[in-house]
Amino acid sequence: MNRRVQNEPAWLLHHRPYQDSSRILEILSRDHGRLSLVARGSRSGKSRLKGILRPFLPLHLSWVSRSELGTLTGAELRGAPIALHGDALLSGYYANELLMLLLHRHDPQPDIFTAYGTTIESLSGGRDVPVKLRTFEMDLLRLLGYALNLDHDTETQVPLTAEGQYLYRPEQGPVAAHDRPGLMIFSGRELMAIRDRDFSRPETVLSAARLMREVIAFHLGGRELKSRKVFREMRRRSEAGPENDRL
Repeated sequence: MNRRVQNEPAWLLHHRPYQDSSRILEILSRDHGRLSLVARGSRSGKSRLKGILRPFLPLHLSWVSRSELGTLTGAELRGAPIALHGDALLSGYYANELLMLLLHRHDPQPDIFTAYGTTIESLSGGRDVPVKLRTFEMDLLRLLGYALNLDHDTETQVPLTAEGQYLYRPEQGPVAAHDRPGLMIFSGRELMAIRDRDFSRPETVLSAARLMREVIAFHLGGRELKSRKVFREMRRRSEAGPENDRL
């Protein structure tokens, strides 16, 4: 049975060539979740969709589905175009890749759709990029049912203390560290600031990046993010220090 969808709010996460002049689009839609569509003829120089089917543009899409792979039938802008540059652009691709790896197909997630749109719009300002990324990561994990535990020691159930030192286990949460050094050792003050989204101190932003990097890697199950590899290579070439770490 054919399923027709008209004027669905959506974002383009990724696209790749298909046959001679078409593309396969990976879409995040508000009411139908993540799905794949064929955009026939969209790589042709005469296609009226060529300038519209790009990441980070708010879209209304129409399509017809006969199988897992639907066919695009229409596309138009949904509001003003959004432009991302520099770190904000790379961060947008990173957010897209996270969604493609963590979301199931055809599973509507309207709250994630909203959180993503808010993040892309905020990144367009080009300021506080790391903070906006950490906020998106935390919101995404919470909405997927993987919310961080930043309240109590998961072994003793005792609330975190600012003076305490904790080992954060991605599959469990914080446990007393007993003065052990390590990548995932945090002070209670750091964890509580991350919990409260108080990123006024640069040290908290760096701690949040370190924490989220390992937690997301755990949920990805060993799959490597291409956008993170690109950023590491860019950082290596520019000999940037850890204070410039975004992803």
